[in-house]
Amino acid sequence: MSLLNQKTLKKPVHFEGVGLHSGKVVEVSVMPSEPDTGIVFKRIDLKNNNLVYPNFLNVSNTSLNTTISNDFGVKVSTIEHLMGALFSLGIDNALIEINNEEVPILDGSAKEFIEKILVADFVISNKPIKIIKINKKVEFKNGERFISIEPSKLSLDIEFELKYENKVIGNQKNKINVYTDELKDILNSRTFCLYEDIEKIKKNGLAKGGSLDNAIVVKEESILNEEGLRNPKEFVNHKILDCIGDLFTSGYRIIGQIKCSQGGHYLTNQVLRKVFSDRNNFSIIEIQERNLPHTIVNRSILRSIA
Repeated sequence: MSLLNQKTLKKPVHFEGVGLHSGKVVEVSVMPSEPDTGIVFKRIDLKNNNLVYPNFLNVSNTSLNTTISNDFGVKVSTIEHLMGALFSLGIDNALIEINNEEVPILDGSAKEFIEKILVADFVISNKPIKIIKINKKVEFKNGERFISIEPSKLSLDIEFELKYENKVIGNQKNKINVYTDELKDILNSRTFCLYEDIEKIKKNGLAKGGSLDNAIVVKEESILNEEGLRNPKEFVNHKILDCIGDLFTSGYRIIGQIKCSQGGHYLTNQVLRKVFSDRNNFSIIEIQERNLPHTIVNRSILRSIA
């Protein structure tokens, strides 16, 4: 069977940790699922109306995380790093059981999700994958911030730039091909914040579980984490990880070119809403072996990123 067929996990994978914003200890199990079922979150602490689908139209909050909700107000928040891990590994179908409303932050990146899922291994079905092919350029602007997505032949390219007055973060830019590049630095990159913003964030009821164990904290011209950065572009690389995870709320892998400046969860969600508002902007293609080479799946990530 081909790498271009739909994939799920061979066995369940379990995670436990604190929610970045809720501060609550939460357990998550990523379970195998049948072809064509997609990614589904199930709030097992609730008996009724407990399925939440990570679709861009179900995104109900984009302030410092991506939160999805169903029609009954049931939420799952901070889904972006787990979704980024699933996207990068080419996992099409999984049932994610969670006993609270926030996915654990773990180390602030996708590293631990990737490592455990790799150990669990995969099952490749006989059903071909589907991808979204961007047909027309679509862009969304919010002041100086912008994001655009346009057609590409075979790749998903993400070019992202940050602009911070803080000298440690400064202006950073990186460009990757999600399906062919080595993604270790992207997947290992942690969430970050400025020290002077912490009090304001906590006053808003967020970051109750935040610590130097799960976030990079920058104070003036220094990084408070003893180990420093994992890679020279960790700040912008984490934003690319967030972008990959948020793109998976489209439901499928994507062929297109993305450029983003000073963006985040809100801009990515808005450009997806704009893309899918017009059927002429995209095509959904069922991929057969004869259609595309294996570059649609990043085989390098199937090796350990440790």
